[in-house]
Amino acid sequence: MTWLSIIIAGILTYFTRMTMIALVDRDMLGEKIKAVLAYVPSAVFPAIIFPAIFINDYGAYIEMSDPKIFGAIVAIIVGYFSKNVIATIFSGLISYWFIIFLLV
Repeated sequence: MTWLSIIIAGILTYFTRMTMIALVDRDMLGEKIKAVLAYVPSAVFPAIIFPAIFINDYGAYIEMSDPKIFGAIVAIIVGYFSKNVIATIFSGLISYWFIIFLLV
């Protein structure tokens, strides 16, 4: 019964998301809607990343001396100046690993 529920939920999720991709033509959307939808990735990304940085596994806020915060600050600075996603990710990870493995 559990597997059947999972399969049905997966099929329903697939079809509800696929209908928007398959049935909606780009020409049907107005310019204003296209402009608004262009901001969706930059609105969703912080909502995914910030809880992972500022909240620990138990749901409590972390201390200001946590290495994740310093890695995020380095990534923000590099991202602002380089405008390169890959450089931003690598700089944040490398600085985070540097702090964890060499300074702590």
